[in-house]
Amino acid sequence: MKVSEQELRKKAAGTGALLGLIVMVLSIFSFYFMTGIATSFWMVSFSPFIFSITIPLIITILFSIDLRKKIGGYWAFKQAVAGFFVMFAVCYAVNYVGVNLLFAKVIEPHMVEKTQEAVKTATAQMLEKQGQDQQKIDEAQEKIQQKFDEQKENSPTKVIAGVGISLIFIFIVSLIFAAIFKKDPPLFTAADYQEPEPTV
Repeated sequence: MKVSEQELRKKAAGTGALLGLIVMVLSIFSFYFMTGIATSFWMVSFSPFIFSITIPLIITILFSIDLRKKIGGYWAFKQAVAGFFVMFAVCYAVNYVGVNLLFAKVIEPHMVEKTQEAVKTATAQMLEKQGQDQQKIDEAQEKIQQKFDEQKENSPTKVIAGVGISLIFIFIVSLIFAAIFKKDPPLFTAADYQEPEPTV
């Protein structure tokens, strides 16, 4: 089965929307895990890596294989790049709107502050267990505070620049995935083969 570019984009967009919803749910769960479930520094530190990188990467690989099947099982490198770019761009848009605009603005307007407090508390507990004095603990928490303060600056220019950088990153990732998952159709199929006529 050979699909048109329009059909490829349509299927990629559908897959990307579903992937975006999954990534959004994982991001929200990661927040609640960090702020309400995690009981140690390591759980707080590694939860974003697990829920925002590892699990989404595994799901993305499965979705990539499924998308290739949906268009017939074969696609050239250029087709794969286009498909992956649409899929990742839609995924990014759904996750951005769901987490940054809806969840962080309406449902959990103090999301950044709660995350910051969880990280600072977990860091302080770890340093206390290591026998560090209060000055070291205060310095570490001050550095954490500075990093979170930088993230709070959401001027229109910074938002636009962030989106631009994200699109460049998405294109690069699309190239990588296309190189991995491209699968050219065979040169000859069984239908192309004809038995030679018997000679007398």
